[in-house]
Amino acid sequence: MQVLNDFISAVGNTPLIRMNRLSDETGCEILGKAEFLNPGGSVKDRAALWMIREHEKSGALSPGGTVVEGTAGNTGIGIAHICNARGYPCVIYMPDNQSQEKVDILRTLGAEVRVVPTVPYRDDANYQKQAGRYADTLPNGVWANQFDNTANRLAHVESTGPEIWQQTDGTIDAFVSSVGTGGTLAGVSMFLKDQNPNVRTVLADCMGSALFNYVRTGDATMSEGPSMTEGIGNSRVTDNFAGAPVDDAYQVTDQEMVTVVYQLLREEGWFLGSSTGINVAAAAKLARDMGPGQTIVTMLCDGGSKYQSRLFNLEFLRERDLNPDA
Repeated sequence: MQVLNDFISAVGNTPLIRMNRLSDETGCEILGKAEFLNPGGSVKDRAALWMIREHEKSGALSPGGTVVEGTAGNTGIGIAHICNARGYPCVIYMPDNQSQEKVDILRTLGAEVRVVPTVPYRDDANYQKQAGRYADTLPNGVWANQFDNTANRLAHVESTGPEIWQQTDGTIDAFVSSVGTGGTLAGVSMFLKDQNPNVRTVLADCMGSALFNYVRTGDATMSEGPSMTEGIGNSRVTDNFAGAPVDDAYQVTDQEMVTVVYQLLREEGWFLGSSTGINVAAAAKLARDMGPGQTIVTMLCDGGSKYQSRLFNLEFLRERDLNPDA
């Protein structure tokens, strides 16, 4: 029998899935890594596991300790699952511009959720900084610090990257990913470039982020925004993203994202979130630029159920002049 032992052993080893419409249109094989099939429902299960495990290895986190994190949702959900499996309480700080579904899921999982006003990172009241300060007050408490804790990108060097290489038999031509913390794109890029320096690694960036300009020009200046996407884009270069071997970047508008998400839902049956829409749209742009015959992998980050009140709310979209039928 092939039986997994527990929640943690179910993290990773997600399949690659062909994105049929866009593959056929571009003449490329556009493949999505089905991270929504992780047991906590998103790619962030990997980072959560690696960060907690590294804190345990270092001795900073021991039985009875508390894990604290500032998150837009998915990392917190992954942390809450793994804390339950490991026996730790967790406290999650979240900005108030995220979907209510994520808050509800975290509380159902037993996390203590502190929703705080959304302010820029430079502000001391930023949710990440509040999380770090609170963790410092706890005996045997740790701040996961997903943005600057490089155990995050190590998760993708050690798991996601090798899985993609094996699943494509080493024939991958390009990898595309959006960035919030930077861990996924950085870690996968580092691994793939070690296997084959000719693999193109590409940022998929939402509007209202500084990372497109950073990759294209080296200057992290903000692009026009904002974007309705959650958990991606950044105003700064994190420790996880610094030094990542990234070749190029594409910007994707909210309308392009919405169009792709609804096409995937209506034509291929995939109920996926906004960061996935950014990724798949950018992968299609890259495919058209590279030309037919390429194998391009991107991330299907999470499912759509956490975005019911926003991305899949027609009134919410109309208020922002976004059209799922465009």
